[in-house]
This record gives sequence, structure tokens and C-alpha cells, in this order.
Amino acid sequence: MRLGLPALTFLLAACAHRPVSDLVPLAEHPDWSALHHFVDSAVTAGAAPGMVVAASWPGGHHIYGAGHLGDGIPDRPTRHTQYDLASLTKVIGLTTALMFAVDEGRINLDAPIQTYVPAFRGPDKDRVTVRALLAHASGLPAWRPLYHEAADRTAVLALVDATPLDAPPGRRFTYSDLGAILLGQAVESVYGERLDSLLARRLFRPLGMKHTGYLRMVADVPTVAPTELDPYRARMIRAQVHDENAWRMDGVSAHAGLFSTAEDLLVFGEWWLDQRVGGSGGQRIGPTVREETVAEFARRQDLPPGSAPALGWETPTRENTGSALLSPGSVGHTGFTGTSLWLDPVRGVVIVVLANRVHPTRANERFAGVRRGVGDLVLAALGGCENAALVADGTELTACRSR
Repeated sequence: MRLGLPALTFLLAACAHRPVSDLVPLAEHPDWSALHHFVDSAVTAGAAPGMVVAASWPGGHHIYGAGHLGDGIPDRPTRHTQYDLASLTKVIGLTTALMFAVDEGRINLDAPIQTYVPAFRGPDKDRVTVRALLAHASGLPAWRPLYHEAADRTAVLALVDATPLDAPPGRRFTYSDLGAILLGQAVESVYGERLDSLLARRLFRPLGMKHTGYLRMVADVPTVAPTELDPYRARMIRAQVHDENAWRMDGVSAHAGLFSTAEDLLVFGEWWLDQRVGGSGGQRIGPTVREETVAEFARRQDLPPGSAPALGWETPTRENTGSALLSPGSVGHTGFTGTSLWLDPVRGVVIVVLANRVHPTRANERFAGVRRGVGDLVLAALGGCENAALVADGTELTACRSR
């Protein structure tokens, strides 16, 4: 049975409820053979040593693992294998914490970030709002090598606060890790608690996500997939965050650092969808958020004009990893290590991809198209696509169209 989201009783279209009879029909007995073949082919082609894909929909869930954990580690990944989520941390951790803070009146989306992080000072920084940071339109640069420049977490945060803008606020989209780190400071400030303990207390434990959290500096764990042979740390990274800047922050950052499993991410996705439709009779124990707050975080912000991001989340475009078959109002995100999560509120579908495509090196370019292909095939199996076919290399789809 499905992990917890009850039968979806609302269709989301332009933020309005629709009758049950208008729901997008899903297959009662999905055929997952094409998805399995696609994933097996991608692993064989070297897209990643191993991969776990998962889907959840009203009435069921499906999880499939392929390949092996890594070089010299023959174990097949499973629903319980923990993967480094990389930038999925930004939505599962940071964006969710900010959603709580906004819903509780602790943070105002349109307030200057200086309200919550007074140390963020410099030209034009008083015009940078929480909303602009979540939409990656703050004017901050994308990245800087903080792990080279700072000795500890406190020094990293000071460097982020001192980083000058390289564009006027609201003028340009720049996907920024620095902006996420700054927002993490705001969350920690208003709650008086570090992100790792805050998220464990408010989100992971209440939802029963027993295998999700920040791992920080720990010994190798057999259930954790390895990432990269890191020349800076002079070893294969396993059970420690891959992102160097997050590693310098003791593994606890708003932009990277979370580890999780396919099973836990389905739980999170089902909870989010339940909140999106106003907690439509769900029985899951966990935090509640007002429907209008979730809707605002899922809405395209058009900041700057013409851009696609929502608040923290991506929305489907032809360029990103969201399937062309996703419904309007869907949101998702990716992680550098080979992860993605997409949530379709019209169908009530959660799509998870977990892979360590950076193992043994981030120079791997064979992963392109895999996440989008998984999304297409999940929705095809559930009845959202006809005439799905695989191209020869097993990493892209062709002739797939929406019904």
C-alpha cells in the first residue's frame, strides 16, 4: 500500500478545488517493465554505478534499485540505501523550514534579509528580500570556495555575509548556494536552533523519516552510497557530505548536507502533497502547514520577469529535469550528486531518483537525461503517456506524448 497519502480528493488547477470526477485517471496496475529496463540500461551505460528510483501515487508505491553501491562495493542499492542529497537539501530542509517560519509568522517573505541576519551588510544589500533569495534573484554570486577561505562554520557564515552582490537585487536569476546559506542563517536565528536539530525535531522525527538527516563527520556506514574520490580530502567520500563548502560547515548547511533514502523521500513527498491540498483527511502524524502557504511556495514567482522558479522549488520547464508530462503546479529539484524529487499535485504523484553519478568522479557526463527519462516513464506507467519508446543508449525517451 501507499506510504501514507490518502486517496486524493482534490484536483489542483489554478489553485482551485475540483470534483473527484475530474481527477486525472491513473492505471490500476502499472507496468513498470519499461522503467526497469531504462534504469538498468542507464546503469550499464555508466550513468552511475547504482540507482534507486521510486514513485508514489494514490493507491500504491513502487521502489526499484539497480547496479551496485560503488567501486569494490557489490551490494545492490535498496529502498534503505542512504544517498547524499546535495542540493535537494535546499528544498527538503531549508525551504520546508522557511515554510514553517512563514506560516508561523516568524519570517516575512518580503522583508529584507537584514531583518534576520543583520551582519549581511553592503551596497544594495538592504534591498535583498527573503523572497528574492528563495527565487535565486538576490544578486549574490552562485558560489565561492569557502572551504579554501575559512577554517570553520562560523568563518564560513561570516564570509557569506560579507560577499558583495554582483547584480542588482531582482534583476537576474543566478542559482546561488550562497543565498541558501544566508537563508539558513535566518532560519537558525528565528528558531534559535541549528538546522540539523531543528529539522530532526520539526520534520523528520514526526514523519518517521528514520534514515534522513545530516551525517557530519562519521565513519563509513555500509548503508551509505559513496560519492567521489576527493583530491582535497585525499580519500573516497562515504558517509560524509560531498559538497566541500558544506563539509567545512561541519556537514550542516542549508544548501547541502542531508542524506536520505527513497522510502523516506516518498514519505516526505506524500506529506507535502497532503499539505498542498489542505490536509485532505490525511492520517499521517506530522506538522501541518496552511494550504495557502504551501501554494505560495509552489507558485512561480516571475522574479525576475520570465523566470520559472517558485520559492525554493523549481517548476517544470523544457530545460530542467521535470517530465514534460507533469501537471501544472508541479514542483521539484535536483542534487549535484545525481538526485531529484518531483511532486505532481494533480495526480498525487511523487517521483524520486537517487544515484551517485559522481562516483568515482564528477567528470561523468552520462547522467544527462536520466532523471527526466525516469519521470516520463513513471507517468507513462501510471497512464500519462502513450507510445513510450527507448532510444539505443538507454538514457533518453522518444515518442512520448501526453494523453
